[in-house]
Amino acid sequence: MTGDLSRVTECNCSICAKKGFLHLVVPPVAFELLSGRDALTTYRFNTGVAQHTFCATCGIHPFYVPRSDPDKIDVNVRCLDGVDVATLQIHRFDGRNWEQAMTGRLPWR
Repeated sequence: MTGDLSRVTECNCSICAKKGFLHLVVPPVAFELLSGRDALTTYRFNTGVAQHTFCATCGIHPFYVPRSDPDKIDVNVRCLDGVDVATLQIHRFDGRNWEQAMTGRLPWR
């Protein structure tokens, strides 16, 4: 994937916080799955818009289609090789209050 690591976001909603997901939302043209497609499965909950992709073998959540931007791919920065997350400036998003937070400034847009 290609993207601007200055836009990495951490969400405090229950699912993102428990998974430890660090978000980087990119257009589909900036994302290419090189291998492992056959091992992936998808989980949907609540509105069913978000498509949470994870590996059926190891359980890792490398990317998903986000509810906020269903025309994009949200990559888990923790799954990118060669990225030291300790060096990143991470923006916060109040996913516990998703509807209200979506009306404000969004770090990934």
